[in-house]
Amino acid sequence: MTKRRKLLLAIVGVLAVEVALALKAKPEIEIGAIPQCRFSVGGHELVLNSRTAIMTWLVMAIWTGMALAVRMRLREVPGRLQAAFEFVVEFFDGLISDTLGPDNRAYLPWIGSLFLFIWLSNIIGVVPGLEEPTRDLNVPVGCMLVVLAMVHASAIRKKGLKGYIKGYMQPFALLLPLNVIGEIAKGVSLAFRLFGNIMGGAIIFLVVSSLVRYVLIPVGLNLFFGLFVGTVQAFVFTMLALAYTAVAVSD
Repeated sequence: MTKRRKLLLAIVGVLAVEVALALKAKPEIEIGAIPQCRFSVGGHELVLNSRTAIMTWLVMAIWTGMALAVRMRLREVPGRLQAAFEFVVEFFDGLISDTLGPDNRAYLPWIGSLFLFIWLSNIIGVVPGLEEPTRDLNVPVGCMLVVLAMVHASAIRKKGLKGYIKGYMQPFALLLPLNVIGEIAKGVSLAFRLFGNIMGGAIIFLVVSSLVRYVLIPVGLNLFFGLFVGTVQAFVFTMLALAYTAVAVSD
């Protein structure tokens, strides 16, 4: 058996285990009954939301498996999967070139990966038995922290530490606290916008489903909030991250 076949079998096995574990979780929202794993490290108790962790790793495993599958079967005449990936790459390459300039294409892997992760995390709840990781506030906050770290690291690299700090004192030094608060507010609004839309859609779906006994209407609601709203929110989050980066690296 070749190394590639062994790798593919290993990926399929991991995905099968992840799906089997995720299917054990109930799709309904249970306020105050979130599955948790508690363990102690150095005398401190840590709490892990096992359902969110499983779904997050499932999303990453799916994209990793698909990327490896495309990488091992690259063709001059692309198949459907390769064509879909090429469309995403070309689309975000154009956005980055228009927003940051053609010399900043190095941001493409980060921006593209951010969109794909959030998009699949938003829509995976359409599959029965699975749950959106972005329904848990920790995931949007984690994505927000990654965005802020990348934005400010890019600003420091572009302007230097002195120029970066000086930017918070514009138009004069007394506005330094307000400018810092403004940057924090950007991150908070970015995370809560994503969390609020995904969690709100899940709550509406649950309430309507309970009222009509899961007949017909919830199917359309699930598709609307899962596919349409999930796609829009992933795109909005990614475009805001790109806009913040453009502002940070501008002269």
